[in-house]
Formats: sequence, C-alpha cells, structure tokens
Amino acid sequence: MESLLYAIVAIAAYLLGSIPTGYLVGKSRGIDVRSVGSGNIGATNVFRTLGKPAGSFVLFADALKGYLACTLIVGLSLQLLKPTSSPQFGETLSLIAGVAAILGHNYTCWLGFKGGKGIATSAGVLLALVPWGLLIVFGTWLLVFALTKYVSLGSIVAAILLPFGVWQTGGSSRMIVVTACLSALAIYKHKANIQRLLNGTEHRVGSKKIGPASQSTP
Repeated sequence: MESLLYAIVAIAAYLLGSIPTGYLVGKSRGIDVRSVGSGNIGATNVFRTLGKPAGSFVLFADALKGYLACTLIVGLSLQLLKPTSSPQFGETLSLIAGVAAILGHNYTCWLGFKGGKGIATSAGVLLALVPWGLLIVFGTWLLVFALTKYVSLGSIVAAILLPFGVWQTGGSSRMIVVTACLSALAIYKHKANIQRLLNGTEHRVGSKKIGPASQSTP
C-alpha cells in the first residue's frame, strides 16, 4: 500500500509541477518566452519580457504548484487510501511530492523535458514543509539581490544556505538531506548564470533589456 501511495503521489505531483505556467502565459500574449530574453520559462524571464503583472502571476502560480503538491495532493491521498504507517510516513510522502513537483517544473514533459530552474516551485514546497527555513532563505535572497541586483546570484546563495536554514530551524535529518539535494539541483540549473557572473556578462536588474534568447539571466 505504501509503495502504491508513493507512486501515485509522485506521478500526480510531477504532473502538477510540469504545468509550464510561464510558457502558457507567454502564448496567451502571442509570445514564446523560450525565444526571448533568457529563453527560460520561469518567472524572472516573464517579468523581463512580459512585464510585472504577468511575471507576478507566473511567480505565484509556480510557487503554488509546489505548495499544493505537498499539501493538497498528499492530504487527498492520505484521506482516500488511509494507510497504516509510521509517524515519519507523512513527511516522507510530502518530500516525495515536493521533489516530484520541482522535477516536473524543471523537466516538464510538455516541453520536451525542458523547463525552468525551480526556484519559485521550491519556495512553495519549502512554505509547506519548512516555513521558517524558507524565511531564512528568502531573507538571504533579498539581501543579496538588494546589494547586487542579480536575481541569479541571490538564488544561488539562497540555495547554498538552504540545508543550513532547515537544520537551524529544527528540520529532520531526512529533510536536511533532501533540501541539500534540491540545493545542488538549483545550483546546477544556474550553471550558465554562474559562468556569466564569472565573465561579468550576467544581466543585472535595471539594466537595458536584451531581446534574443540566451543573452540574459533566467
């Protein structure tokens, strides 16, 4: 029963996370966001290419995907199947849902398994599982962004501090391990940004917009 529930939750959470919000919002405006700005379907590129209202909607929707995966999908699954399990079972199920939703966003099956970087979706997962850890990470992101105006650098530093924030706020050992893996994934997805930061060519918020894809930060 537990293995079946793991599989059901993983598939449902992946499909929820795989909804390409940024791509769909762009298409509704007659724009393929993969061909403008950074070419990324995440909220940052939508902010830059379609404006604040569209970017805010994508940011909220992408975060909501992660939050609902860990709350609604897990809650409904437990209610419907009512497994008899250890006290840690619920946390394990939520972690599976969270990871699956992030992978769905990063590697959406609807766009050839290419997606965003998962920062907003990860934030939604953290809000559901470790809200105080999210507060530390978000505060770090705000500080780095305020000082540098680099969205990507703020995301990278916040990702590095994520498992420490979870540990500092009393997260379980499995929560720390999983968030460390998510941190590594987020940093990996920013590899192009890291290279541009090192080269001094990364897009800084407030600088002139760049049209063609792959010339600015996701």
